[in-house]
Amino acid sequence: MTSEASPEVAVEGRARPAPAAGAPAAAPSAGALLVVLVGTFITVLDFFIANVAVPAIKADLHATAAQAQMIVVGYGVAFTSGLITGGRLGDLYGRRRMFALGMALFMVASAACSFAPSVTVLVVARIAQGASAALMVPQVLGIIGTVYTGEARDRAFNVYGLVIGLAGVFGQFIGGALISVDVAGLSWRTIFLINVPLCLLSLAFTRRTIPESRGQGGTRLDLAGALLVTAALGLVVFALLEGQERHWPVWVWEALAGAAVLLAVTVWHLRRRAAAGRGPLIEPGMFRSRLFSVGLLATVVYFLAMGSFFFTLALYLQLGRGLSPLESGLLFLALGAGYFGASIVSARFAASVNARRVAAGPLVLAVGYTAIALTVRDLGMSGHVLWLLPVLLVAGLGMGLTTGPLTNLVLGGAVPEHAAAASGLLNTAQEGGAAVGVAIAGTVFFPALAHAGGHADAYPHAFTVTLVPLVCLGVLASLLVLAAPGRAARK
Repeated sequence: MTSEASPEVAVEGRARPAPAAGAPAAAPSAGALLVVLVGTFITVLDFFIANVAVPAIKADLHATAAQAQMIVVGYGVAFTSGLITGGRLGDLYGRRRMFALGMALFMVASAACSFAPSVTVLVVARIAQGASAALMVPQVLGIIGTVYTGEARDRAFNVYGLVIGLAGVFGQFIGGALISVDVAGLSWRTIFLINVPLCLLSLAFTRRTIPESRGQGGTRLDLAGALLVTAALGLVVFALLEGQERHWPVWVWEALAGAAVLLAVTVWHLRRRAAAGRGPLIEPGMFRSRLFSVGLLATVVYFLAMGSFFFTLALYLQLGRGLSPLESGLLFLALGAGYFGASIVSARFAASVNARRVAAGPLVLAVGYTAIALTVRDLGMSGHVLWLLPVLLVAGLGMGLTTGPLTNLVLGGAVPEHAAAASGLLNTAQEGGAAVGVAIAGTVFFPALAHAGGHADAYPHAFTVTLVPLVCLGVLASLLVLAAPGRAARK
């Protein structure tokens, strides 16, 4: 990664110089990393853990298909659209302060999710969860970059990438186990309630382990830019969700056209504010780096394919094949094993990541998805689901070969003075891609399910049809990475 630590860090109200590159990490480093990784883990976990709980929530709260998607997507959209603004607030008012505030709000929202009496309340609480996560997560990369230097920083970023992937992959198993254990008869509600003690524990150590730090640049928040970005993304996802639910009326296409107009206005606003030297929410100058721009687009495409896969696989296994949440989660362990093994291998090459090596990851993912589709087709409703284990392992390998290395590649292409903003954009690309991917998958999965009769035996067909565009997205992500410069990401 080419970013550099800030010239000075405020610690407990006192300024001290940041350690030189390559110097040993400061005393609170280990504790700081553990605390911020807890925050990272639970926020990513809560996006993916809901996938395995959707069938139980649908049955308990009588949710429609669109409402079931909103349980996942509402969190993702609020998370995504607020990440850049959350990062900017950390730069202005202190990363540790915003991390702790986000953690506290996330804890309250999680408690609200766990006791939601209706699907409407649950969706609102999930949106609040996502907004809280958007305040907390952008501070993590800034805190790691401040506390760690040199090789220690490389290792910390590799662990950060590993934690993101493990939270996504193992979230399904953790959610299935919690639902199956059914503590105090709470069923799916325990997947949200467990966040409360984790947040309390993390908050107890935040102040004593994390030094306060701020970014450089303007002194005011670009509220207009924040509103424009949030409105554009929210409009896209809302139109995709409502479109497939209401059979694509004219107003849905008008909403998508309106989102395109909003994006154009956003670009105009950011350029105008940058030209005036007024600190735009997103600095247009960072996109002059081809490696960063193309890598960021590849990240969006890759997470479109990754996030939607978890959602549709959970529906197929539970509603189509009748597996319990725990049984479904156990199958996800094959993905986790592939991911973990590939991540360990990828970590050895973290200092020399290049586009050609990274491009192999999404290509392996596409091969895994293709093998899964063929296996599901052959299994029908009578074949044993354990035949899915080897092909899920291949898909997990593709994820592990992509997630961490692609993150390193993209951040390595960022201009040093834009490193903080680049981190925020990368988080947005990851979470936004996963959220929009679920919405897009729904526009394929549910119509295919209805066309095949809507019964349990229609789920294999709907799942295999949905995998076709996901395979194409994997191949496209690989081609995009190859289109980026092949130079090593780290120097």
